[in-house]
Amino acid sequence: MDIATIIGMISGVMFLIFGIWLAKGSLLMFWDPPSVMITVGGSLAAMLVAYPLTKMLKIWDYIKITLTIPKYNPGELIITLVSFSEKARREGLLALEDDLDELEDDFLRKGIQLVVDGTDPELVRRIMETELDNMMTRHDNNKRMFDDWATLAPAFGMIGTLMGLVLMLVNLEDKSTVGPYLAVALITTFYGAVMCYLVFTPMATKLDMRTNEEVLLKSIMIEGVLSIQSGDNPRIVKDKLVSFLPPAEREAISQEVGE
Repeated sequence: MDIATIIGMISGVMFLIFGIWLAKGSLLMFWDPPSVMITVGGSLAAMLVAYPLTKMLKIWDYIKITLTIPKYNPGELIITLVSFSEKARREGLLALEDDLDELEDDFLRKGIQLVVDGTDPELVRRIMETELDNMMTRHDNNKRMFDDWATLAPAFGMIGTLMGLVLMLVNLEDKSTVGPYLAVALITTFYGAVMCYLVFTPMATKLDMRTNEEVLLKSIMIEGVLSIQSGDNPRIVKDKLVSFLPPAEREAISQEVGE
């Protein structure tokens, strides 16, 4: 579980509540069903226009991704690839076939399988990079849903503001309606801003970060597989792969792999 995401969401709401309390206001002042219908309902309807229902139903899966910490371990991956390079130099590339069933990552398994099958190195690179590009495109499309919702929520907040102002001006003679209509005008903007800046934009950023982490891991796999296929010295393989990581992490991995 990604504690930072949960803490951020809860603390964001708590800070808003605390701010209202410090201003000696009431939470009920910020609860307005018409504003909820306009902002939340309107933006949801617009999303359904933009995306098919099957895609919208998957949004809960994408939210789960922001709430979980993926099991990415570049250090463990580099150690595995270096051990494969040692085995390939010692016993030949065909010896790696015995390790395929132990690999949990399908992308790495495919790369090693291509190498074992004697596929041309340029073709191996092209196949793996194409799959990586397609993965990035899929992830970007999923993230774009949150970006679009972050754009639509404030827009419907502004629509609610216009509706509230129109209703207030039309009924200006009835002073009892000025307050409720003005509340709709202002609270819809508040709801839209909260949805955008506390929920959807941060989630889009978190999804983008998850994609970057996976791209890094798969880039290490591609370079490692090609280095193994070319018969590079394990020390060279290690030096190539740790170059993908920040300097602070390289020393620890070098100590685990061995100089």
